[in-house]
Amino acid sequence: MSPAFIAPALLCCLLALLPAAALSQEPGHRVAAAPGYWSDNWRGWHFYEDPQDEPAAARTAPASSKPGPAPAATPKAPELVEFEQLQKRLEETRNIAIMRPTESNVRRYMALESRVVGQASLFADVAQRVAWATPELDPTLHGRPVNAKALEVYEQDQMQGRTRSITQLGRDHVLFFFFRSDCPYCHAFAPTLEAFQARYGIAVVPISLDGSGIPGFPAPRPDNGIARTLQVTQVPAVFLAQPFAGKIAPIGFGVLSESQLLERIAMAATPVAEATVPIRPQPFTLR
Repeated sequence: MSPAFIAPALLCCLLALLPAAALSQEPGHRVAAAPGYWSDNWRGWHFYEDPQDEPAAARTAPASSKPGPAPAATPKAPELVEFEQLQKRLEETRNIAIMRPTESNVRRYMALESRVVGQASLFADVAQRVAWATPELDPTLHGRPVNAKALEVYEQDQMQGRTRSITQLGRDHVLFFFFRSDCPYCHAFAPTLEAFQARYGIAVVPISLDGSGIPGFPAPRPDNGIARTLQVTQVPAVFLAQPFAGKIAPIGFGVLSESQLLERIAMAATPVAEATVPIRPQPFTLR
């Protein structure tokens, strides 16, 4: 091939490799050549490289999200702001008085504390007047009263209610009385149980751990192992039992008064007590 032909062919190749934008520039405008050629022109014109991937940040344009207006904070009530300031001032004044207990520091703290106590006392007076005028908010009208006369009426009403409850329990409940003939506390407790049985009609089943009787219960039933089953380690002991249902609950150990028996039996017989009082595994029988 002649040199005259090689020169035009080489020029055509060079023009084909140049970017189209470079060919369309007006005269007088310089086009910045790709820096890659001038830095590595030793590779010549006949080479090929895979194009580099664009950065992920360049490919994915960030969404134009303008931050919305910040939610307006709910303003505190002026009373809350004043309370917090007073609380902080009281704490700081106290700490200063503790660290430097000079007369002026202690006096300043005591004066501020007196102010706080006075404010609390005013609140208590207003709360008391509100309770007097609002029966549903008056604690003296709910539960156990504090007035002596009202307390007497309350106790009588409670006694009557418990009496009716115990009388109904006597239909299918009994009291197991565990004792020993040589126990002086059992001798002292036996008359109370005997009178309780006569007054409320609930049967007492005496069970002697040593086989002998005591005054009031001269013919007890001997222990057939039920004391061990119920873990009776101290006498006298009383249990409320419902034999046909196989339920039994402890009432107490030691000498109890009639009022204590009434209160404990009434509590042990409530549905709530059945879920909280330990019920021993039953059914059981007495021979």
